[in-house]
Amino acid sequence: MAEQNSLRPYGEKQEAFDKRYLEMALIWAENSYCIRRKVGALIVKGKMIISDGYNGTPAGFENVCEDENNVTKPYVLHAEANAITKVAKSNNSSEDATLYVTTSPCMECAKLIIQSGIKRVVYCCRYRITDGLDLLKRACVELVYIDSEKDIYEQQ
Repeated sequence: MAEQNSLRPYGEKQEAFDKRYLEMALIWAENSYCIRRKVGALIVKGKMIISDGYNGTPAGFENVCEDENNVTKPYVLHAEANAITKVAKSNNSSEDATLYVTTSPCMECAKLIIQSGIKRVVYCCRYRITDGLDLLKRACVELVYIDSEKDIYEQQ
């Protein structure tokens, strides 16, 4: 048992919290009207959810994310951007928070994550383009990849 914990730097309690919050982000993703990919995000600080988001169009726009050719419309917001802008409008601070997101962040969202002071990103689906993860690593944002089906809990 001690050997398993040495591979998992946070211990079983943090791992359990990470898995639960990520499951909640997966459920939250179902709110998205996007057809091609539904993404959910939660920002957690001190074991309290301070913001949430899912990918979709800006407030007041029609809830249609793809055009007639099934291409995502350029103004669709990513789940991370929605969660970060939502917390920015509140009295909460994302400084030193953890972002739980169902798909690894793109470059644009990685920049927002860094600027918002988020220190940890936990995700479960690796997007084919990794430049966002590369930027987060460069900024010393802690990354955790979870694959519950294969029992993978990997600090990157």
